[in-house]
Amino acid sequence: MQYGTVKKGIFQERPNRFIAHVTIDGEPVICHVKNTGRCRELLVPGAEVWLEQGTNPKRKTPYDLIAVQKGEKLINMDAQAPNKVFAEWAREFDPAATSVRPEYTYGKSRLDFCLETQSGLHLVEVKGVTLEENGHARFPDAPTERGVKHLHELMRAVEEGHRASAVFIIQMEEVVDFAPNDVTHPAFGDALRKAAAVGVEIVAISCHVKPDSLTVLERIPVRL
Repeated sequence: MQYGTVKKGIFQERPNRFIAHVTIDGEPVICHVKNTGRCRELLVPGAEVWLEQGTNPKRKTPYDLIAVQKGEKLINMDAQAPNKVFAEWAREFDPAATSVRPEYTYGKSRLDFCLETQSGLHLVEVKGVTLEENGHARFPDAPTERGVKHLHELMRAVEEGHRASAVFIIQMEEVVDFAPNDVTHPAFGDALRKAAAVGVEIVAISCHVKPDSLTVLERIPVRL
């Protein structure tokens, strides 16, 4: 996926989940943070960040914060990007797909995608991953009861004869593996292991990150 006009800034502070104070060429700017997660290890004062300039002149915040430099690693932290990346990659992920339907209602949940094939439905839930510890990608960075609910829906889908996948889009490159963050939310890790045990495919994909783009790179090992 490709962004529009992108500028470099320096992060100052994040007074709430939705906005950040940034400087661009020394000038203070208030921007929208496209990720409501904690991201405490990323958004530290003085960090180099990348902002996409908005196209709506009536917006209160002229920029969206989309990426941050963490040491030598550039990390995309746009929460909307993983679904856009998967949509572009979906037919490569499942070559049998004849159509790709986003935001598919199944049971009591709205799953991210339904890939329709001649042999049946392939239901997919996509999660973006921005947490990295010593080269290991982890999810979630905060408790997510919604994420646990989605995994149970995928399990039910398998029980009803459908194919189901949980796809973790790692919004960075050069990571060793992926594992659930049991320290932060043990219930999610338990649900992910149960899902794998009943036949839900657990997939982790690293991405090539540039300030103005995010592209699928390669599958990485999943450690459950």
